[in-house]
Amino acid sequence: MTDDTLAMSDDPRRELGDFLRTRRTRLLPQEVGLEPGPRRRVAGLRREELALLAGVSADYYQRMEQGRDVRPSDQVLDALARALNFSAEESRHLHSLAVAARTPTRSPREHAPEEVPPTTLRLLGTMTSPTMVVGRFLDILAWNPLAGALLGEFTRLPRAERNVLGLLLHPEADQACPDRAATVAELTGMLRRQVAADPGNPRAVQLVGRLAVRSNEFATLWARHDVEEVTRGRMRVNHPLVGELSLDWDAYPMPGAPGPVLITCTAEPGGPDDERLQLLAGLLDAPGTTPRLPGTTPVASRQP
Repeated sequence: MTDDTLAMSDDPRRELGDFLRTRRTRLLPQEVGLEPGPRRRVAGLRREELALLAGVSADYYQRMEQGRDVRPSDQVLDALARALNFSAEESRHLHSLAVAARTPTRSPREHAPEEVPPTTLRLLGTMTSPTMVVGRFLDILAWNPLAGALLGEFTRLPRAERNVLGLLLHPEADQACPDRAATVAELTGMLRRQVAADPGNPRAVQLVGRLAVRSNEFATLWARHDVEEVTRGRMRVNHPLVGELSLDWDAYPMPGAPGPVLITCTAEPGGPDDERLQLLAGLLDAPGTTPRLPGTTPVASRQP
């Protein structure tokens, strides 16, 4: 397990400090109206420069960045966000980290595995587009047959390894997903955001640790502390049976507390991608045939 993973799981104050440090070192002095000056030995802004821009003492900001026991007010956090030119999503992430950092000692609590309600499984059975239920930490919890045929690699994996990000970090994923690298960066930011909301979750700790050990790409991206909140996008898939498909995907939160989302993929009606998707669906419906990606098992409609 990497140091970043330990910080995420054991000390929310360090997570807050690391996030501020990564953002400070990316911001150039000239981007905030400061003269770069000669002989700068640090990347980005100095701590003292950021503290001045935010209107806080340099010592107070240094203690924040070092992960020491400080409890910044919302006003201080907003001032830092403005000084660092944060996006709205980065500002929300900063506040979430600060909430966790204010109460670093947490009593143990139960973390039940995410489950898919029977009603949602019935809904999946009615969907004519590739549709999956994806958990908070990007675990694939359930899927309909067409999603299994489209992205069949995950169907043969144990439940603990059926994770969207983990699949795209596989060495051969570039062949199936031409936009893999950009998608991995985006998903890592989404995972970072979810982990910040529940830093002690055992599944989050296990997943981040495993991915960091297995993939240098993930470890590098995780250390950047980027955050994303993406609810729709496009994906390209090179399918061995029907060729390349470019599909739109949308994420729909399920009713209740924050948790799994329903992700469905669609194509422009009447276009070539729609035709390929219908061809794949036809292969599913053909008597006595089950479309299979090389080396995978037949598609499934829910987790075992």
